[in-house]
Amino acid sequence: MKDRVHTTNYHNTFIEIADDCPVRIGEVPPQKGDSKTVANHQFDLIAHNPYKYTSDDILFQVYAIKNNIDRLEQPAARAAFFSKGQPCLRSSPLSKRYGWGIHSDAEGKVALYAVDSPEYRQKLKDKTLQHVRAMRSKKA
Repeated sequence: MKDRVHTTNYHNTFIEIADDCPVRIGEVPPQKGDSKTVANHQFDLIAHNPYKYTSDDILFQVYAIKNNIDRLEQPAARAAFFSKGQPCLRSSPLSKRYGWGIHSDAEGKVALYAVDSPEYRQKLKDKTLQHVRAMRSKKA
């Protein structure tokens, strides 16, 4: 029996900011002290490489950075990481706290759109996309 591989990838989907997102403009996540946060790493990877990486790529790269996983160990670590379910980008602080919508194209590659941008409004109206909301930070 083959091991099950979980994925967080969406296709032709727009993750809208959370209902309780505290900002109405896309904010670059601030760095805390000398170390980058998960939000910093996710923002850097997606904003500087639109439609290059999938959600799975982003989540694992941040995990590998945070856990200092050597490049040679990454294939095995990635298989172990996705052998169980992982939170998807709907739980990302980018959409929950910092005002960024996340679009996944037909190949599952992602890009960011600031909530105050014309492109974000265009994605909101796009009926060819599946629309999901980022997870709320607080219980309703």
